Amino acid sequence: MCTKLAWQHTSEKGDAMIGEFKAFLLRGNIVELAVAFVMGLAFAAVVTSLVEDIINPIIAAIVGKPDFSDLTIDVGDAVITYGNFITTLINFVLVAAAIFFLVVKSMNAAGQMTRQCPECLSEIPLAATRCSFCGVQVSPAAPTTGIRA
Repeated sequence: MCTKLAWQHTSEKGDAMIGEFKAFLLRGNIVELAVAFVMGLAFAAVVTSLVEDIINPIIAAIVGKPDFSDLTIDVGDAVITYGNFITTLINFVLVAAAIFFLVVKSMNAAGQMTRQCPECLSEIPLAATRCSFCGVQVSPAAPTTGIRA
């Protein structure tokens, strides 16, 4: 004979679901992802400021104007503002270049910290003597400062 009432059974399921949800939120990769997202937003603001406040005025001093938004083509009643596209494209290239030189090049200059296991091709630390994935014994490699693009 069942002694639990329906609402007690539902409450236990709800408690279990809340516990699972809490465990999901507190897993390391979710917290790391949230921190990375916030850091990415802050870094995007820095790069945008670099492009808009430093690089664009330098381009304006050389070329004459960094903003091409007034370039248009009139086609009947429609106005094609291709200058906005050119400005957005230039800003994209400048942001990509800033990220490349500030992040990618500096990370490459810091040196490579991992290598591939010759057996299973997993990433392992340079100083590893045994692959943590497949268990094969490997000889430790010396740290290098390879420049990669």
